[in-house]
Amino acid sequence: MLGLQRFAGSIASHLYRRAAYNSNVRAAGFSLATNGLATDAAEPEARTPASEAAAKKPKGQMVAAAFESLRNDNPKDEKKTPASSNIDDRIVNAKTVNGLLAITENNSAFSRKHALRIVSILAEWSSVDRVKISEFENDTRFLRICRMLGRTVPKNNGAATNGKASGDSSQAVKRISGFRTDDLNTVLGVAGDDEAAKLIASISLPQMVKVMSTLAQRKRRSTPLLRSLAFNISSAAETLDLKQSADVLYAMSTLNFQDSVLGAKVCADVQAALPKNVERSAVVGSILTSLGILRYRDLDILESLTQWLLKNSEICRPQDLSAYFLTSALLNFKSSQLEDVSSKLVKSIVREDFTKQSEWLNFVWSLTMLGLVEPNHLASVLSAEFLEQLQKDKAGVTATSKMRLLNLNSYAQLLAVDYKGPLLAADSPAFQVPIAHPKAKQVLVTGMLDALKSLLPASNHVQSLVDSKMGFLIDALCHFDANRNPLPLDKENPKAIRVALMVIDFHDICHGTHRSASGVTNLTFDLLEKSGYHVIPVPYNEFSTSDKLLKRVQYLEAKFKAIASSK
Repeated sequence: MLGLQRFAGSIASHLYRRAAYNSNVRAAGFSLATNGLATDAAEPEARTPASEAAAKKPKGQMVAAAFESLRNDNPKDEKKTPASSNIDDRIVNAKTVNGLLAITENNSAFSRKHALRIVSILAEWSSVDRVKISEFENDTRFLRICRMLGRTVPKNNGAATNGKASGDSSQAVKRISGFRTDDLNTVLGVAGDDEAAKLIASISLPQMVKVMSTLAQRKRRSTPLLRSLAFNISSAAETLDLKQSADVLYAMSTLNFQDSVLGAKVCADVQAALPKNVERSAVVGSILTSLGILRYRDLDILESLTQWLLKNSEICRPQDLSAYFLTSALLNFKSSQLEDVSSKLVKSIVREDFTKQSEWLNFVWSLTMLGLVEPNHLASVLSAEFLEQLQKDKAGVTATSKMRLLNLNSYAQLLAVDYKGPLLAADSPAFQVPIAHPKAKQVLVTGMLDALKSLLPASNHVQSLVDSKMGFLIDALCHFDANRNPLPLDKENPKAIRVALMVIDFHDICHGTHRSASGVTNLTFDLLEKSGYHVIPVPYNEFSTSDKLLKRVQYLEAKFKAIASSK
């Protein structure tokens, strides 16, 4: 009974906190699509002679009599439930304890999923004093449900132990505890995500991490379950160890689940646990990789990870150091100890450390965004021989590899100091890369182009989705004279002010504690400006397609005026 009371109390507490959490999610403006995979319900438990015998032995005459009177108090709507009704519908429509427990009788289709839902409902009813625990704690049907959910509890635990009631009570507590803590597959396998989410508050922090990791392994992106996990992990007073923190970040990155509160909790726990780790660099590499995929930018944790790598560079694997540079580049992070990073970490990585040519390309590309690339790095990837070797990789020359090669080629021409090495040939296959925006970004670009049509007098005054030959698209190009008059693009005018409008969507920025444009976005702007363009960023949080056309036109007009006045 004590175990069930704790379980009911935890459910009630969780419901209150979950309501507050959900309101916070809405206020933050998160919109997460669910694309999880459904899991099959578990098979119903076979009835055994021992369990049948236990079903015939009520544990207390007073409880049995009280429950017998409850049996006779069936609401009419439950009596009308046809035997062929769907079990889920019967559970939803049940109004009494007996109505719920009666569903378990003589029903071969009854499964662990249904058992979980019934126990969850009973816990809720008891937490709001709708029913008393004593009404069902000794009922053999309820004990049978507990046996079905508690895989570590023997099936004959419902029988009396040496005739002692205290043994029965102890076994009941174990049974309920077993279902709560040992059978995580029940949480993961339940078809109704809302029911599974309600149980998260009743399991321990390590088991919450295990549930989250399993969701990632199964590629099951259940938004209600993830939000419940995020809230309960974030609220836990217990500190995650380094492995648990890495597992949570890995799950978040695999499932593309952004949660700033959970991210802050994990980063704080990583900082606390990091100094104790003096042997393993793999877990640090995993944390860095996940932060990069999530675009989660927290300068404090990134600085702590930098210091750890500098202090423990002797035990760091090349792939872990490479993960650091790539994540730092994507997050637009330059450490306060950048000179030490350059002299100690960059120098420790050589081309032979990588089994794939694409990995070396990614390393050089990340150094470029950090301003740490050297001429020999650029020469190693811009040679014709490297492209041939890249084609021998299992994945071949991917579109991403081509765009990064074009980034590096443009950097070598425009931004590198005293670079005299090779460049990509004009007929290089790298230039033959299809570049297209994701749907969400293309909607913003289309909205911007509609506004431009109202500002510019003719179609030859603007070009859209122009291939820069530098590894990215220019969303819109237009020319102006010194008096802010638009000029046609099909006529040469050496004094024209060349303007490039670039839409910045949700994926072009870093999130987390210290938001900023991503390293890729910064590199794009640097290359455009060095090419002679005035760049007008059009961020998604300032320019919206839901705004009226007049407001969008006025926004762009103000941007044009600011550029012309700066000349």
